[in-house]
Amino acid sequence: MMNIREYYAGKNVLMTGATGFMGKVLLEKLLRSCPGVNAVYVMVRSKAGQDSQARVTEMISSKLFDRLQDEQPCFAEKIIPVNSDLTKPELDLSKEKQSALAETIHVVFHCAATIRFNEPLKDAMQLNVLATRKMLALAHKMKHLEIFIHVSTAYANCDRELIEEVVYPPPVDYVKLIDALDWMDDELVSALTPKLIGQRPNTYTYTKALAEYLLQQEAGDLNVAIVRPSIVGASWKEPFPGWIDNFNGPSGIFIAAGKGILRTMRASNDAVADLVPVDVVINATLAAAWYSGSRKSSRPKSILVYNCTTGGINPFHWGQVENCINMTFKTNPLEQAFRRPNVNLRSNSFTNQYWTTVSHTLPALVYDCYLRLTGQKPRMMKTISRLHKAMMVLEYFTSHSWLWNTDNVTMLMAHMSPEDKKVFNFDVRQLHWAEYMESYCMGTKKYVLNEELSGLPAARKHLNKLRNIRYAFNTVLVVLIWRVFIARSQMARNIWYFVVSLCFKFLSYFRASSTMR
Repeated sequence: MMNIREYYAGKNVLMTGATGFMGKVLLEKLLRSCPGVNAVYVMVRSKAGQDSQARVTEMISSKLFDRLQDEQPCFAEKIIPVNSDLTKPELDLSKEKQSALAETIHVVFHCAATIRFNEPLKDAMQLNVLATRKMLALAHKMKHLEIFIHVSTAYANCDRELIEEVVYPPPVDYVKLIDALDWMDDELVSALTPKLIGQRPNTYTYTKALAEYLLQQEAGDLNVAIVRPSIVGASWKEPFPGWIDNFNGPSGIFIAAGKGILRTMRASNDAVADLVPVDVVINATLAAAWYSGSRKSSRPKSILVYNCTTGGINPFHWGQVENCINMTFKTNPLEQAFRRPNVNLRSNSFTNQYWTTVSHTLPALVYDCYLRLTGQKPRMMKTISRLHKAMMVLEYFTSHSWLWNTDNVTMLMAHMSPEDKKVFNFDVRQLHWAEYMESYCMGTKKYVLNEELSGLPAARKHLNKLRNIRYAFNTVLVVLIWRVFIARSQMARNIWYFVVSLCFKFLSYFRASSTMR
């Protein structure tokens, strides 16, 4: 078999979701590591007064593309924006544009989706299921198409404990559901949604499962493969460590913990945190397209599915995530932190609710009162409310663990040459979690919050100030407790003196022991 770079040489690639987190990394990696690719057509809709060309130009001017710009200054010439809207009939493409793509495209990467977990079912179906059907219809017209890659999620079938690399039948007929949603009003759909999604936690995982089954039923003679990443996080190595550009998923939680706003969260310390770096997913995706697309004489009989996860190969637990976050942000603090970083994970819902009230709600109310008194606009309760909504969405995934079958991922790696394994590395056995988590946390500081490393000394000074304030507050609290409760009761004073004298004796003993040594 030809290597991966050779496979993409001279190819025309079509991408959806190129302006999303994963799409950007896929576009950058494809152009940088496969310089022989002929052209990459990116389907982008107009947004906020910007057409597709303007949005692509703005996207490739970000730091993510700096390395590519240095290595290939003319890379932008290979990017061809295609003005399109996946929610509109025939993708909002003219007959002429569809014909041009049908004559041109060799590889399709369908990455576009709504990643909002609690999207109304109608909207989630429109973006995750119907858009996939429209992309398949367009792919059927392509005369030179070699492979259609669909990016799904490892949690599409999270109602199962063991998830194999197969497409599972959904609990309802997706065709009938599409027809029913067409005439139902929003209120009726909202009422039926809990019954429809069943054991799945949200409409995102439900509709991604439907999209997979639709692919299996309607792909026909198309060569299709599905890549299922778990929780996609910051980059591991490429194009540089720690790149992240959004608050989605765990990133926003990490930032809230670093700012000292997040103090408690419902999660199981022993549950596997199935984080997977974005560059690992992208390398596996490019390799999956190469493997299926280059095997023209021996195409697989069924859709190949790749569970791109870490939990079964190199497990990392949420308790370890907690430790890494606290350590990193205490050493390299975020600027203008609200409190010192000290997040705690709690599996008991009652205990977590108590600490949520004590360490989130009450301090937020006090701080908003202070802002009002100083003539400023209160904002902390609004921030806390958004944080709690985000935590409720993630709670299901931080409290459960799954068993993943990754035989196809192992097989894919086995077919790669030693050179391809280096250039398109997705071997998560090599991933050192403590280093990656530090890089991830620092990435949120540098690329999401745009904080310069030169500001670290001032941030550390601010953190020390917060520590001193906490010590002073605790001292005042102890004095008040003494004055209000202990000083007025002879029994309480006796207990207090007994505890103090006991502590003094222990200290004297240890001091004497150390002197004798």
